[in-house]
Amino acid sequence: QVQLVESGGGLVQAESSLRLSCAASGGTFSSNAMGWFRQAPGKQREFVAGIRWGADSTYYAVSVKGRFTISRDFAKNAVYLEMNTLKPEDTAVYYCAARGDLSTYTRDYHRDDTYDYWGQGTQVTVSS
Repeated sequence: QVQLVESGGGLVQAESSLRLSCAASGGTFSSNAMGWFRQAPGKQREFVAGIRWGADSTYYAVSVKGRFTISRDFAKNAVYLEMNTLKPEDTAVYYCAARGDLSTYTRDYHRDDTYDYWGQGTQVTVSS
């Protein structure tokens, strides 16, 4: 059973930076993909960024491309989301997710129903 634990959220001012971490345990990730999603109050959960564990391929939502960077650390079984130039509209609960099936990943990496495991989420609040 894979367990994901996010950390690093908080309250920051617009234009600030935050780094979210996701520590994974209970499984192997050499063939998996990881993703970050977020959910703002009253809105559906949306894709933010994704990375294939064994490759350098990364994917981003249009709204965060150029500001956010996803990365992974094999040794620590961790995934990170570096968020720069934060905006009030980035305010949300951020979730880390993991998926094992990569057969359709390049087509559906943005779909939350393709991910098997989820963390509990970490709140990010950006004030104007």
